Amino acid sequence: MPWARVATNVRLPLDLAHVERNVATRDAAAALALVGLSEFASHLPRELSGGMQMRVSIARALVTEPALLLMDEPFAALDEITRMRLDRELAELHVREKLTVLFVTHSIFEAVFLSTRVLVMSPRPGRIVGELAIEEPRPRTDAFRASTTFAAYCGRLSAMLATAIAEAEGVTP
Repeated sequence: MPWARVATNVRLPLDLAHVERNVATRDAAAALALVGLSEFASHLPRELSGGMQMRVSIARALVTEPALLLMDEPFAALDEITRMRLDRELAELHVREKLTVLFVTHSIFEAVFLSTRVLVMSPRPGRIVGELAIEEPRPRTDAFRASTTFAAYCGRLSAMLATAIAEAEGVTP
């Protein structure tokens, strides 16, 4: 809601559920604190960067304390530096809050950094054609992105995608 303050945007799911106003306000403030935006509660969305706006969206999703967070390419429109920072923050939030996150991305690098398990889907019709377990400690740091282990996982995932594409095009991989 571009006309509403950040705190009001985050509180929206609670308002729709008719949660008592003082409880909803307290919970919205806690959700903003989780994503590091407490000091921006009274700002309008247009006054925030793209990355901060995405963190507000994450706070709004978290305000109801869900057991599962569904994210469909949430960082795709962001620049790479912001995307990497939000990947790191989401990974830390996942560990800290014990969230289960289903994260859709077209980025091999993002999938390897964030995931414990990557499912590879074929193009039309979309179906699962591969799976790769990422067995590395969490939360992951930027040092992991520069490691040979990270590169190996990215290589394996890239090969799986190439096979899926070739099979969809009727080409022998």
